[in-house]
Amino acid sequence: MPFPVEAKLKDGTRIQLVLAGQADVEPLCQLYQLIVAEGTSYPHDRFPDHDDFMDYWFRGKCTVAAYLVERSPQSGMLGAFYLKPNWPGRARQVANAGFIVAPGWRNKGLGWLLGATMLQYAKELGYRSVIFNLVFSENQAARHLWETLGFTVLGTIPDAVRNNDGTYQDALIMFRSLIEEPMAYS
Repeated sequence: MPFPVEAKLKDGTRIQLVLAGQADVEPLCQLYQLIVAEGTSYPHDRFPDHDDFMDYWFRGKCTVAAYLVERSPQSGMLGAFYLKPNWPGRARQVANAGFIVAPGWRNKGLGWLLGATMLQYAKELGYRSVIFNLVFSENQAARHLWETLGFTVLGTIPDAVRNNDGTYQDALIMFRSLIEEPMAYS
């Protein structure tokens, strides 16, 4: 997949997806701080230090960032995803990915675009499937998005996530194959 990729959201807004580099570290850091503070989609209960942040989002991963095509310095990053092998060695053909969308850019089709782009990119990189290890069960928007993109629930981890208010919620393990099903001949 040749990056950058230009696309339009549901409302016609033109965005650009780029392979993230050094210039994208600070905008991603700022966006991720908001996501961690929300506490509704990622396991961090506080913002990680710089090395942990770099490990989580950049090292050993392909990271893609979304911006307005006609961006200004104050427009910031709209969203991002990382893509990496879920396991090493013999099981490295199973991908794992993580996604974030800025609060002001939700419900505009950006999450779907990032997800669809990740699936295409993962397939091009030779992955055979994608697994999400920790989808918060109460994150209905994420669950709906992944189901729309063909993911199924493999299992539930009871009380895996501590909410900001001290209660617990389940986490889902979601999976999608990237292998084309062969045509059945009769």
